[in-house]
Amino acid sequence: MATQATKRVLVVAGLGNGSDTGAATARLFAKKGYNVALIARGKDVVEKLSQEIRTSGGQAAPFAVESYSAQDIASAWGAIRNHYPSPEYNIRAAVFNAGYAVWKPFLDITPEEVQTSLQTNIASAFAFSREAILSFKENGIEEVNGKRGILIFTGATSSLRGNVVTSAIAAGKHGLRALSQSLAKEFGKQNIHVAHSIIDGIILVDRSRAEKGPEWEANEDVRLNPTVGSVCTSPECIRCT
Repeated sequence: MATQATKRVLVVAGLGNGSDTGAATARLFAKKGYNVALIARGKDVVEKLSQEIRTSGGQAAPFAVESYSAQDIASAWGAIRNHYPSPEYNIRAAVFNAGYAVWKPFLDITPEEVQTSLQTNIASAFAFSREAILSFKENGIEEVNGKRGILIFTGATSSLRGNVVTSAIAAGKHGLRALSQSLAKEFGKQNIHVAHSIIDGIILVDRSRAEKGPEWEANEDVRLNPTVGSVCTSPECIRCT
């Protein structure tokens, strides 16, 4: 069994510009006492968020990657394991929030955009999952929950259905959802919990704030806030990522 003296670690991949779901998750886990390992493209984002969490009294470390390729993901996880060595630390939670969205009519989508969508939404998720599960398998079972670790994927409305301009992202998000279901079936018996959380709404981040304007931002009935949570009833949700 795991001991309470062991420090828990969360690994989260995909932070946007530091204002979206991945970053909000990192902040929440840090407040709960987790050491947070941040993976994202762009050194500035991970370092800024890491510093913010530490300034607020939490523990976090940045692990920037050039891409979400299998090689870069594996390299980041190797650095994380070195930074948080066992048995002092246990990687207990992992969140894959990376994604790539293409909102175009089908005939306007380029082969390069299709490949990037599949690489980010599916192939990189495979690589991230492999590293997470290998880490979890080294853990003892926690008495509080009976688990070795939890792996969470963030999905979208397009994980469930496609729309006129979502053929590329819907293919990727459907694949991610299927991956999560397969891993849950395979590793649930080994006390590893796998979940797919669908964020079904337009999220209040810097990009959507700029696109939608102040009136939309002020209306809590039509958007989601990653810092506090809300219920979205907007018909525009069919286009959310």
